Amino acid sequence: MRILFMGTPEFAVASLRHLVEDGHEICGVFTQPDKPKNRGHKLAFSPVKEYALTKNLPVFQPVSLKGGEALELLRSLAPELTVVAAYGQLLPDDILNVPPLGSVNVHSSLLPRYRGAAPINWAILNGETETGVTIMYMARALDAGDIILQKSTPIGAEEDAQSLTERLAELGAEALSETVRALAAGTAARTPQDESLSTYAPKLEKGLSPIDWTRSAHEIACQVRGLIPWPCATTDVISGEPMKLYSVEELDQATGLQPGARAAEGKQGIDIACGDGKLLRVRELQAQGGKRMSAWAYLMGHRPPRQTNPES
Repeated sequence: MRILFMGTPEFAVASLRHLVEDGHEICGVFTQPDKPKNRGHKLAFSPVKEYALTKNLPVFQPVSLKGGEALELLRSLAPELTVVAAYGQLLPDDILNVPPLGSVNVHSSLLPRYRGAAPINWAILNGETETGVTIMYMARALDAGDIILQKSTPIGAEEDAQSLTERLAELGAEALSETVRALAAGTAARTPQDESLSTYAPKLEKGLSPIDWTRSAHEIACQVRGLIPWPCATTDVISGEPMKLYSVEELDQATGLQPGARAAEGKQGIDIACGDGKLLRVRELQAQGGKRMSAWAYLMGHRPPRQTNPES
């Protein structure tokens, strides 16, 4: 099949790779414009662009899809189907309607739950135990198109948003392969979403980072896992200054300490009291201006020096 692909981050690469490996003709790859990166502000390619160039696929990076220029470009490419995976721009109706088989989207949730920009993060933040991917026809409303195919998967008890994103990228790519075969055969399903079940997953922001230790140990653990790799959960109860937490463990152990109090510290980590009377063990962290490290390594570097007796 002749397919136009639209995607930008690492999540989208798996879908594009599967389309290539399945033998489809990729007539073009749309991805976001190159952006300055790091202190040198050198322009960096998106992960999708990097992969596309290794396969000699034609890459296009329009600043906007509005107006006639993008529409004419898309018409000249003459795709039978457009596939979108985390592209980063809304597609106008005239763009959606160019391919005869329509435009489909790879979305990382079980729609209609978690429509929006950060479904993987919010599923973890809200303590969900299951999530998945949805392949849907694209519509004007955000993530509201008819469903073609869904695949579900459990969320691991200690799985963070970064590792779950990697798993869902592959699961979404597998679902996409099945969908394209069904579209080619004319057997693809088309199930309207139940609007009464819809929920929203907005963009993440730094205001989500500070930990409120009056919450339960489980809620705080979900916060830590759900905000990796950005913006990360933060706390100042360890050093007096905000630091990022990367790995925590819920302990089945009660404490009478006030929320936020340090109960113990050692090679296993730093135990902190939570609002439900239980302890949360911090295993990995990152101090301001420092590197990510184990809590024990941090403790070893921040203990007061030993006192020695002055010579008489």
